Amino acid sequence: MDVASLHGPSGDRPLLQAIGITKRYGNFLANDAVDLDLYPRTIHALLGENGAGKSTLVKIIYGLIEPTAGELRWMGQPMVLAGPSDARTRGIDMVFQHFSLFDNLTVAENIALGLDGSESFAAMSARLAQVSRDYGLPLDPKREVWRLSVGERQRIEIVRMLMQNPKLLILDEPTAVLTPQEADQLFVVLERLKEEGRAILYISHKLEEVKRLCDSATILRGGKKVATCDPRQETAASLARMMVGADIAAVKPKSARATTVPRLVVNHLSMKPDDPHGVALQDISFEVKGGEIFGLAGVAGNGQDELFAALSGERRTDNEGAVIIDGNGAGVMTITERRRLGAAFVPEERLGHGTAPRMKLSENALLTGHAASGMVKHGFIDKLATLATVDKTTQAFDVRKAKRDPEAVSLSGGNLQKFVVGREILREPGVLVVSQPTWGVDAGAAATIRQALLDLSGRGAAVLVISQDLDELAEIADRVAVMYHGTLSAPLTAQDATREKLGLLMGGAKTGDAPAIDEREAAHAAGA
Repeated sequence: MDVASLHGPSGDRPLLQAIGITKRYGNFLANDAVDLDLYPRTIHALLGENGAGKSTLVKIIYGLIEPTAGELRWMGQPMVLAGPSDARTRGIDMVFQHFSLFDNLTVAENIALGLDGSESFAAMSARLAQVSRDYGLPLDPKREVWRLSVGERQRIEIVRMLMQNPKLLILDEPTAVLTPQEADQLFVVLERLKEEGRAILYISHKLEEVKRLCDSATILRGGKKVATCDPRQETAASLARMMVGADIAAVKPKSARATTVPRLVVNHLSMKPDDPHGVALQDISFEVKGGEIFGLAGVAGNGQDELFAALSGERRTDNEGAVIIDGNGAGVMTITERRRLGAAFVPEERLGHGTAPRMKLSENALLTGHAASGMVKHGFIDKLATLATVDKTTQAFDVRKAKRDPEAVSLSGGNLQKFVVGREILREPGVLVVSQPTWGVDAGAAATIRQALLDLSGRGAAVLVISQDLDELAEIADRVAVMYHGTLSAPLTAQDATREKLGLLMGGAKTGDAPAIDEREAAHAAGA
């Protein structure tokens, strides 16, 4: 429901106004005359599908790109930004979804690189410690970033921003990598920042989170503003409807059926990382039966990438029995050999890992499908077969693109994700390993992907879903285990896998025990 005007608390004037913001790339309108008012003491959500124009708008507000038309006003005065440093000088700062940190540098050194250098390193470090204590975001200034959890890395970005005393904070998917407990702590910090008189622009695909936290919301669709509302007066379904322009079909659970024999088995898998900052896998064992979705939760950086590489064959073990696919010892097999056994793999990074950005979709289909999809006959590529795969995936998964066979990089994130997941599912694999299947995609695309995973398992496939989204695992998984520091917890049934239990396991607790306090957490407790 549109609201003609939303006034700030206590009659505040807008801190920032975006008036008729338009950004054109050739014939494409990324933003089409968008208006946005941000008030002090308000948390304002920016919602929309992938490709709706959210990223373009916030990059204009942060000074990363210039608008084609329209005007920004800051505290009532026209504002033209020369770049992000100009935005920060005025009091506008942003934390991106993907952090900009140097792993080999300390916390203090990383923060120093983001400041203007007007104070000594010692003074800056002391102020860093003070700010982190004041806001309940404990950090050890001397600790190297590679030793920190993803949640702690996010604290660095937020503390760096707070040290510049911003009036407007822009946060892009801030809870995507946090445990439920860490997310709750972040909400406490954001509420305090709001009470201090700051404005917060909050981008998230988690609509229940938006309803809980945000005072107002602007919804973009196709580059245009379609609504401004109070999300607390809406349902998640009504917000999604405004974003998409239609009702999103609910994910239907698979029909009841008995699971079959284990189709993916991992036996005492241990592996040293090939990256000096990677995570060693330590005696990991589990099995996934046909007809089952096995969920693997955990904060990023706890060994999920290393496990995916070991399962897909990107890294091979010394023991063929460490990974078994449909009864075949596959631990020493290549990726192609595992695909020929009927396995399929979808990595977390869709652009660069799941696809080659500058190659056409048909060529990308060939890269993963040549081993077992009839795309190569007698040593020759069947181009019609590769195009047929693109067409079939486009139709089955509603992949929206400008032409029949574009380059992968030209698709929006959500549409590329639907293509990458869809091309593997349409091969009808007996075993599917998929990492972060709905990372950064909108509600409509997420529903499409989750339904496809449920349907595949309903046809008898064993599906392993590695995900940081606990709501996603609750919706589709039959059992859930948690990775922490390269180890795997005992699996919980879907009924037992509550957010509270999973959150504690993600923080290092043993199954059924109180949270474990490791060296890192002890140091934080001492410094808090």
